[in-house]
Amino acid sequence: MTDQALSAADVLARIADTLETRRPENGGDPKASYSAKLLAKGPDSFLKKIGEEATELVMAAKDGAPDRIVSETADLWFHCMVALTHFNLRPEDVLAELARREGLSGLAEKASRPQD
Repeated sequence: MTDQALSAADVLARIADTLETRRPENGGDPKASYSAKLLAKGPDSFLKKIGEEATELVMAAKDGAPDRIVSETADLWFHCMVALTHFNLRPEDVLAELARREGLSGLAEKASRPQD
């Protein structure tokens, strides 16, 4: 990995560590922390936010607004990280999956997935 990639992975790991402290069972206070509030309310709260942020990202991209694209992507990633925390997963799990897919044809990767 490049220094920039390591730094990005470190940022994601630090955010994940912070989110872990916001879990209700770790003393996260929903009155003092937005993250704790989302985690205390459960999946419906953060899944709704993921949908909202994804829509806002699409709108920013359609408008061709680079600053908003970056901001909305950050919001989307954050709420996805809340979901990962809830499900006892880490950004490292996602990065490992992306690394596994790197260099694969997207069409071949999709075809290799089990069919429901």
